[in-house]
Amino acid sequence: MNVAGFAGYSGSGKTTLVEKLIPALKLRGLRVSVVKHAHHSFDIDHPGKDTWRHREAGAFEVVVASPHRLALIREFEQAAELTVHQLIAELSADVDWVLVEGFKKSDLPKIEIWRASSAKPAHYMEDDFIVAIATDSPDQLPAATLRPVLDLNDVNAVADYLVNNQQRFLYSLEKRFD
Repeated sequence: MNVAGFAGYSGSGKTTLVEKLIPALKLRGLRVSVVKHAHHSFDIDHPGKDTWRHREAGAFEVVVASPHRLALIREFEQAAELTVHQLIAELSADVDWVLVEGFKKSDLPKIEIWRASSAKPAHYMEDDFIVAIATDSPDQLPAATLRPVLDLNDVNAVADYLVNNQQRFLYSLEKRFD
């Protein structure tokens, strides 16, 4: 399995890029999973539904499945910040690519999403895990770089970069247990 991180500030276009990369990689015959970091509380369940009622009754985990999908909802008794490696370990190993959105401080090879219009600093100068920069303003990068600079608006170019450099993104199974 190959794992590529996508890091950048909120509003930089991470979600849009990952959303477009999924079908671009699938058109190349590749199976794709996603790990997404959320900084806030979120819920995929709704009050009154069976799974919500089971959680409200105190279930630690609820698995709901149909012939078309499966969802696991796990309640943490105390706040827990899982590592990206723990989350990747939860996925099926039978995928070609895992796209990781967020986890900007992880030790995964990452593509930084940067827009000059955001007026936010770039991190590629100090983060050795950033292997490329995807931007809509390459002429305004804050510092010269030898890293590849990808067109944020050309999803096929980003997909080609991933596929053509997949050895760089090969995930070490040992990391799953760090």
